[in-house]
Amino acid sequence: MFVITLAFLVTIVVVVVGLTILWSNPGRGVNRAVFVGAVQMAAWLLCWHFAATSKNGLYWIRWTCAVGALAPLTFWIVKECILYKPGRPWVSWLARSSVWIIAPAVFAILPFTDAFIPPESTARNPIHGWAYGVYIWGLVGLYIVLFRDTFVRSKEVSGGQRVELQVWLGGGCVLAVTVYALMGLSAFTGNPLFRRLQPLAVLLFYAGTAYAVTSFRIFDARQIFLVSIQRVTLIVSIAVVAYFVQSSIELFVPKLFSFLITTAVALWLAASLDSLLDRYFQFYPKAMFARKAAFSVAQRESRLEKLESAFLGVLKGWGQAETAVIISGGKGTFAVDSPVVLDEKGLEFQAMRQLRWATPERLVRERGSPEREALRLFLSQKKLGVVVIVEGTSLTSIVGVGIPASRRPYTYPQVTQLMELASIMESALERAHFSAKVQQTEQLATVGLLGASLAHEIRNPLVSIKTFVQLLPTHHQDPLFREKFFKLIGDEVGRIDQLTEQLLDLASPRTYEAKLIELHPLLRSSLDLVAAKASHRHIEFFTEFKAAPDAAFTDASAAKQVMLNLCFNAIQAVDEARDGGARWVKIATRNTAEGIEMAVMDSGPGIAPEIRPRLFQPFQTTKSSGFGLGLAICSDILGHLNARIAVDPPVPGQGATFRVTFPCQPSLS
Repeated sequence: MFVITLAFLVTIVVVVVGLTILWSNPGRGVNRAVFVGAVQMAAWLLCWHFAATSKNGLYWIRWTCAVGALAPLTFWIVKECILYKPGRPWVSWLARSSVWIIAPAVFAILPFTDAFIPPESTARNPIHGWAYGVYIWGLVGLYIVLFRDTFVRSKEVSGGQRVELQVWLGGGCVLAVTVYALMGLSAFTGNPLFRRLQPLAVLLFYAGTAYAVTSFRIFDARQIFLVSIQRVTLIVSIAVVAYFVQSSIELFVPKLFSFLITTAVALWLAASLDSLLDRYFQFYPKAMFARKAAFSVAQRESRLEKLESAFLGVLKGWGQAETAVIISGGKGTFAVDSPVVLDEKGLEFQAMRQLRWATPERLVRERGSPEREALRLFLSQKKLGVVVIVEGTSLTSIVGVGIPASRRPYTYPQVTQLMELASIMESALERAHFSAKVQQTEQLATVGLLGASLAHEIRNPLVSIKTFVQLLPTHHQDPLFREKFFKLIGDEVGRIDQLTEQLLDLASPRTYEAKLIELHPLLRSSLDLVAAKASHRHIEFFTEFKAAPDAAFTDASAAKQVMLNLCFNAIQAVDEARDGGARWVKIATRNTAEGIEMAVMDSGPGIAPEIRPRLFQPFQTTKSSGFGLGLAICSDILGHLNARIAVDPPVPGQGATFRVTFPCQPSLS
C-alpha cells in the first residue's frame, strides 16, 4: 500500500515550482539552473519518502544522503549563472569549478560505505560510523564557504544580481545547514522527529525563493519585517482591548449590545492606532515628502518648462539618483538638459503600455519579446532603474528615475510610490499643456481680430508708394521729387515691416521672462493697431500716459498681449452696445504705491454684478462671440510676472474699467 508522506507532497510542490521557474523564462540561464536544482531536490525528497516508507529503509537512506551531497554543486551552478553571462569557455568553467564537482562527488560516495552506516544498524538501534560525521561536517563546511563567497560577491554587484544571490544562495545555504543540523540532532539524540522536519524546511524555502526568482516584484525585507511587526501590534492591541471592553460591559448590558459596543470601540481603535503606528514606524518617509513636494510644485507652477524642471528635481530626490526623465507626448527632458524622444508607436512605448511599469530586473526575469528587449536597451542606455507610464485623457507621460546611489533595485512598494507621483505629475503636465494651447489659441484669435485693421494699415503706405511710382516717369528729373520718393519708399516699407513684425510677434508662442522695461514706448508701439481698429468701428481712442518714471519690471510681450486684449475687448463692448451714446476707449497710466497702473476704460455697457466675481475664470464672457478665455489668460500671465489685474465695481450708466498693476521691482520669490 502506497503511503503519502509530507516528503512526497513536498516533492510534488518542488517539481511544480521548478517547472514554473523554467516556464517563466526558459531562455535565461538562472531559471534553467534553478530547475536543475529543483530536480535534484525532488530526487532527494523522493528518496527520503522511500526511506521512511520502504521496508529496505537503509538502502534508501544511503541514496537520500548520496543525492543530497550533490546539492552544493547545483547551488554553485546557480551562482555562476547569476554572476556570469553565457558564452564563457567550458574549459575555464570546469577549471574554476573543479573543487565543487569533485568534493560533492566524494561525499556522494561515502553513504554507500560501511563506514557511513554499518550493516547492523537498525531503526530502533541506529549506528553511525566515522564517515557519517565526515559527511555532515564536510558538507556543512562547503556550505559555509559557499555562503561566505556569496556574501562577498553580493557586495560587488547590484540590482537583481544582488537580490538573487542573497535570496537563492544565501537562503539555500541556510536551508542546507538547517537540514544537516536536523540530521545531526537526530543522530545525536536518537529522536527521528528532527529528521522528519527536513521536508518542512525545504517546503518553506521553496515557497519563498520560488516567488523571489520568478516574480518581477522585488520587496524590501526590512520593510516586510516592519509591516509584520506593525500588523501584529495592531491585532494584539485590538484583541486585548476588545476582550476587556466586552468582559466589562457584559456585566451591565445584554450580550448583543455589548457586542455592538465592543465592535464600535475596536473599529475606532483600529483606525486611530493604525495611523499612530504608521507615524511611529515612519513607513516610506521619502514617499510622503516627495508627494508633498509634487503637490506643492503642481500648485505653484503652471508653465510647462518650469513644471518639468521642478518635477525632475522631486524625482531625483525621491530616488536618490542622479538622473530622471519625464516624457510627455513622446518628447521629454532627460537629466534636465538632454532631450529624449520616444515614438509613441515604437517598441518601447508598446512595451510600457503592456507592462505599465518596468525595471531592469523585471525585464530580465520575464519572457523576452522584441518590445521588452527594446525597452531594456533604453533603460540600459539611459541608466534608468525604473519607469512607469500614466495615460491621461489627452496626454501620455512616461516617468523614469535613474539607478539609486545605493545600487539597490527598486522594490515593488517603491514602484507604486512612483506611479502615484507620476499620476500627480501627469495631471499637472496635462493642465499645463492645455493652458499653453489655450494661450496660443487666444494669441491667434487676437491676430485674427487685427486682420481688417492690419490690411487697412498696410494698404495706406502701399497707396502712397503706388502714387509716387505712377508719378515717377514724369518727375524723375526733379531732384526734390526723387528725394521725397526715396524717403517715402524707405519710411513706408519700414512701416509695413513694423506692422508685420508686430503681428508675427503676437502669433508666436513664447516664454515670458520679467525684466526692467520702459512701459510707455512699448504701449505706443502697438497703439497704431488699436487706434486703427477703433477708427474702423467709428470709436474714438484716447491715451493719457501720466506715469513718470514709467520703468516697470515685466515682460514686454506679456504687457503688449494684455494691453491689446483689454483694448480689443473694450472696442468690441462699445461696438456691440449701439445705444447711440458716446463711443470711446481710453488707456491711461499712473504711478501708485504698488507700481505702475495701466487702466483701460470704455463707454460700453459695463460688467454685470453677477459676473464680476468670476470674471477672470475660464469660459466667462458677456460677448456674443468667443469662449471667455481672454481675461483668464491675462490673469494667468500677469500672475507669473508678479503683476495683477482687477476690474472696478460696476457703476450704473458707466462702462468697464480694468486696471493692471506692474511691479517696479523684481519679485523676491
